[in-house]
Amino acid sequence: MNSLNNQKQQMEILNNRKFVGRLIYSVLTERRCVREALKLFPDTRDKNIECAYHALVHYEADEDFRYHDIEYREEQNDYLEFIAETLVAGKDLPENIISDYEDYYKGTAGLWKDGFNGFLKEFFRFINT
Repeated sequence: MNSLNNQKQQMEILNNRKFVGRLIYSVLTERRCVREALKLFPDTRDKNIECAYHALVHYEADEDFRYHDIEYREEQNDYLEFIAETLVAGKDLPENIISDYEDYYKGTAGLWKDGFNGFLKEFFRFINT
């Protein structure tokens, strides 16, 4: 029974990673805006998915900078494409990429710590990134 639950959990992680990878591709190909993609992220504690979430938040926050610096835009697109490719394959992201966003890992969605005050804190942190 325990083995079956473990297999189900592993399958859910794999499916979530593939889904998130496809979401990132949809943003990069401009079929979906970043905010719409972020709303669709699964609520998970998988650090790989949380990393992808925060990489997209960073991508959105850099919109003006990306517009003016073509080299930066291409580099950031390549970075997100690498993340998407890795997740679609169901693999773990390299530790250095995951650790870059470690300070932000508090979940991708769901309930906020400290209720409404926690929501406000996260909201203002999100719009200021």
